[in-house]
Amino acid sequence: MNSTFKLLTKEEKLIELRESLTKYEERLKHEMKTYRGVIHESAASEIKHSTVMVLRDMVRSITEEIQNLEKELGLK
Repeated sequence: MNSTFKLLTKEEKLIELRESLTKYEERLKHEMKTYRGVIHESAASEIKHSTVMVLRDMVRSITEEIQNLEKELGLK
């Protein structure tokens, strides 16, 4: 196994997190355009609901990580 990992500075990590946040917010926005909640006994609806819930959690998690990193860097 020949993996190389680049150690990021906190500033670089913050930039990457902000880019990820933008990407996931856009995906969530796109999914929400056609999201109408869970329709009983509809597999497609349940998959859509699961996708929306995962994207919401990703946005929340990345936002928290950005806030914590900004505090560490003294930006907020």
